[in-house]
Amino acid sequence: MGLLKKLFTNCAHPQGRMGRLMLKFMNFCHAPLTNWGLGLVDFQDEWTMLDIGCGGGATLKRLLKRSKNGRVYGIDISKESVAKAREINAELLDKQVYITQGSATNLPYDNQKFNLVTAVETIYFWPNLKGCLQEVYRVLKSGGRFAIMVEVVDADSKWISVVDGMTTYTPEQLKRFLGEAGFISIEIHRKKPSYATILCAKP
Repeated sequence: MGLLKKLFTNCAHPQGRMGRLMLKFMNFCHAPLTNWGLGLVDFQDEWTMLDIGCGGGATLKRLLKRSKNGRVYGIDISKESVAKAREINAELLDKQVYITQGSATNLPYDNQKFNLVTAVETIYFWPNLKGCLQEVYRVLKSGGRFAIMVEVVDADSKWISVVDGMTTYTPEQLKRFLGEAGFISIEIHRKKPSYATILCAKP
């Protein structure tokens, strides 16, 4: 159990060899959730997009495929994640893909920069969630969209006892927090076995 806990705690902040293994695991295992969730977004060409908690960088590639001539930014608190994301996006790095180490609590981007912000299986680890949502609101353009994709949708999930630093939320809780942050047009989409995507917009 100790080894399992150590492995899955690397979800929050991948480090070292075990962290690199977890990044490969996440790139593969998050694909079905991510592809389904992104399929709910009405993409347009030439969007500027941000993936918070970009992990191994697979979502960045998927975003670019959906917005012709788009630009995508990735940010992650983990040095290992940033290195892996840069590696798999090397061909377009610093051309259409820009990856930075940093936190959702203080996004290093200008106000109203992005058409779309995504957060795939990462919101569980955001400290001061309400403050982070205000940061997302700040960097979104008016009319911009925010897509949260989660697989753990039970606020009392057993995962919180396995993964240190994890806080789970129901989609309904996230909808309430988003409304309090000023977002509108908040929609909850569900797919079996336990996927949820919460979509919203900045007025």
